[in-house]
Formats: sequence, C-alpha cells, structure tokens
Amino acid sequence: MTNEQIKSYITSLAPEATFDETGEWLNINVDAAQWKNIATSLKSGDLQMNYLFCLTCVDWKTHLTMVYHLSSTNHRQTIVIKSNLDGTSPNIDTVSDIWRTAEFHEREVFEMFGVQFNGHPDLRRLILTDDFVGFPLKKDFEDPINMIKL
Repeated sequence: MTNEQIKSYITSLAPEATFDETGEWLNINVDAAQWKNIATSLKSGDLQMNYLFCLTCVDWKTHLTMVYHLSSTNHRQTIVIKSNLDGTSPNIDTVSDIWRTAEFHEREVFEMFGVQFNGHPDLRRLILTDDFVGFPLKKDFEDPINMIKL
C-alpha cells in the first residue's frame, strides 16, 4: 500500500487525523478518545496491521505522547501512530486485547510515566517496588537520594 492509500483509509476512520511523512515511516496523529476504534480497524481492516512491535511514551513537559509502531506482515508496511495525553492525569484505552504484545509494553509505560491504560487486564509494576513513589521517566521526576533531576 502507498502512503496515500494509508492516509485515505485513516482519514475515513478519523477525519481529524494529521500526518507527517518526513521520517522513515508515515506518522499519524490521532485523538486519544478515538484510539481504540482506530486500533481495532487497523488490525482487522484493509491495512491488516497485525504486529505491534513498539509502544512507548514521550514526556514533552506540557503533555505526554503515546507512540505505537505497527506493521503489516502481509503488506510489508509500517506506520507510527501517536496520540497526545494530558500530562497531569494521562489515560488512554488499552490495546492489549488487540495486540497481545501491548500488555507488557503498557505495564512499562504505566510504571515509568504513570499512564493509566483503561481496560488493561493486569496493570501493575514490572520493575520497581510497589512502594516506589513517582514515575522515573517523567521530566518532573526528582530523586534526591541518587541526585537525579531531569
């Protein structure tokens, strides 16, 4: 599929989506409230994005951005989906029921950035202790014991 075909398909799902073609892959910005419906269509629809190979988060100080890297093993096409979240109480619907690989990625983002994944089956810490306070990859995190300030 060409980028134009992908953009046309995404626009049919989310007319307000924006696109950036300056990188290696097509980057698509979507509203967090629409993400779950878009994700379902991306996997089962014409694009057949059946492989989520990376899910992460970026802290821009004013907001967080969720970043999803998706590939279609049938079409040999990769896209990047981004969605901005509120920095003070970030939440977005889980996609762990669509792509199983998201389950642990979402747990890591929850632990390191504090993003709540609505509907996640097992949202708990992976690495840090249960009594750890704060989110180590957020830019406002300060650790006076280890003298870390981002």
